[in-house]
Amino acid sequence: MTDTRPLRADAARNRRLLLAAAADEFAERGLDASVADIARRAGVGKGTVFRHFANKDELIAAILIDRMAALSDLGEALHGADDAEAALREFLTAAAMQRQERDLSFLAVASESMPEVGRARDRMMTAVERLVARARERGAVRGDVTGADVFLLMCAPNYVAGYVPNASPDLWRRYLALILDGLRPEGARPLPEAAPDLG
Repeated sequence: MTDTRPLRADAARNRRLLLAAAADEFAERGLDASVADIARRAGVGKGTVFRHFANKDELIAAILIDRMAALSDLGEALHGADDAEAALREFLTAAAMQRQERDLSFLAVASESMPEVGRARDRMMTAVERLVARARERGAVRGDVTGADVFLLMCAPNYVAGYVPNASPDLWRRYLALILDGLRPEGARPLPEAAPDLG
């Protein structure tokens, strides 16, 4: 995973297929998903998996890094948007949609000690902090809201909706709207605790 040389077109394609297949397998089977099943689902041999990833832990880390990179890219692109509130809403919607499509949050525990995952998380945290800072400056969110607050709230819409049996697949949108309303300065009251330090 530390090799930074560009991949050949076929190798890059196989890597994309493997990451998509692995994400699907882990979503369906949890951490018990096997490398053999992932390879079969991707339409490649087991050897191809191990040419890209030394072990299952590296594969898990790559999935998480890919997902966080997509959100970081979006957050960085939205930072200069004229409408800071709309930018934050678009980012949080994308984060919730990513999780709704495939909830792989349980994978984070399996690779939390890997430095590459930590760096990807830090990059995403920085993107969130910059979006929130800009929204604060523009008066779009309450003055005591921090990047850490919003970072922690990213998973909340799906988490809450997940408790409802046979819920509409779009129920998370209701809770995202409640979160966004709660971030606005109108009617805000002092918060009882300081924001956590996630550093």
